Formats: sequence, structure tokens, C-alpha cells
Amino acid sequence: MAQSSIEWTELTWNPVTGCNKISPGCKFCYAEVMSKRLRAMGIEKYSDGFNIRVHPNALNIPFTWKRPKVVFVNSMSDLFHPDVPLEFIKSVFAVMNQTPNHVYQVLTKRSERLFELSPLLNWTPNIWMGVSVESQEYTYRIRDLQATGANVKFLSIEPLIGPIDSLELFGIDWVIVGGESGAKARPIKKNWINYIKEVCNSNQVPFFFKQWGKPKFNVDPNDPTIASEHPNHAKGGCQLDGAVFREMPSLERTRFLSH
Repeated sequence: MAQSSIEWTELTWNPVTGCNKISPGCKFCYAEVMSKRLRAMGIEKYSDGFNIRVHPNALNIPFTWKRPKVVFVNSMSDLFHPDVPLEFIKSVFAVMNQTPNHVYQVLTKRSERLFELSPLLNWTPNIWMGVSVESQEYTYRIRDLQATGANVKFLSIEPLIGPIDSLELFGIDWVIVGGESGAKARPIKKNWINYIKEVCNSNQVPFFFKQWGKPKFNVDPNDPTIASEHPNHAKGGCQLDGAVFREMPSLERTRFLSH
């Protein structure tokens, strides 16, 4: 377990570590960089670098949290990676099923396997399932997600590295949008963000704009959230037309339904 700096969650929980690149959004993977750093620090969990590893000893961690948490599952991996055995995925789900006071956010780029395994998994209301979509080419992942049994479905459109001009949000409960950060980050365009926000508004879907990624991508050089001391600071700032958009589905309703 680790406290998270990710704006839309509280904690990260990594019963699986390691991954490999499968689409352009993976190009500058933060988890790969972080795993190298942790390996150099001698952290045993990352002794195999970014190779896939499952960690059965991490499964009990959520039972130790005394207060309700919002948890990003496998920030350092992808639960639906083909090298993660189905039985271990079921074990992770069993922990989430047995701890309904916590809200779990699971995110994958491997939507085909998610779709395939969905009927075999117990989708309690406290499990939020999302797919990553970085450009129009990868919107097929949304269709796979829509066909699953997840009660809360969300999109992480981050990093947004190309325009999306056709977005179907039927059955989608939340959309996160963000620009890429880092030394070689690819730019995000305001008209790309505007389109997604308009579709969310017309479908009454909560819209969460995480960050521009770099100050030079931000169309407003006076955005106060660029400053690190600002309470809503994000990389490159996070205002759109002078406002911060950090909408989410109801956490309390999710927890109520899970009991």
C-alpha cells in the first residue's frame, strides 16, 4: 500500500507488478521508470524489474485498513495482462468482494481479456472498472468495457495524445482526461479536451480533468494551478476556461450498495 499523488484516488495497492508496452499511450510508462528506481533501491518486490510478478502476500493488505479507502489497483501493472493467471485475478476480486467499505479502481489497456473474463468474476458495486483510451484508434476498448458486468465503468483518457472525434458513453459512469507529463511528453490540444467534455455534459457523465501535463501545453499561462503551492496543483495546471473539473461518481452510494 502507498499513499498516492494521483488526483482521483487515495491509495495504490499492487498485488501484481510489471507489464509491457502494447499501444502508443505506453511509450513513456511511469510505472516502468518507477520499477527501475525501486529495483535499484533494493526493493525485493521489484527485483525482477518490470517483468510480471504476482504477490500473494499483498492480498491481505486491504483487510488491515480500518477506514474506508479509495484504492487504485495495480498502479504498477495491468491486472488483465495475459501473464496474470485467472486464479490470481479471482483472488484479487475475492479480496475486493470481501472489503465492501473500500472502493477499488481497476484500469486496463487489455480490454479484450477483460471482456473474455468478465463473466467469471464477481462484480460487486465497490469495484470500478476502467479502460485506458489515448486516441480514436483505441476507442474499441470502450465497447469491451461496456459489455462487462462491472457496476461502475470509467474511462481514463490519459495520456490524450490524439483527437477523439467519436465517443460513445452509453453505460459509462465517469471520464478522466489528462495530458502527458515528463521530459518527452507529447502535447494535448484544448479542442480535443473540449469535445470530450461536451460529450460528457450531454450524457450527464462526471468529467474529471486531471492535468495539462506541462505548462507549455496549457493554453492559459496564468492558470494558478500550475503553481506547486496551489491546493489543486497538477502537472502543467488543471484549469479549463478558469475552472477546475474534478467530478466523480458517488463514493458513498457505491459503498452503500456494496453492503
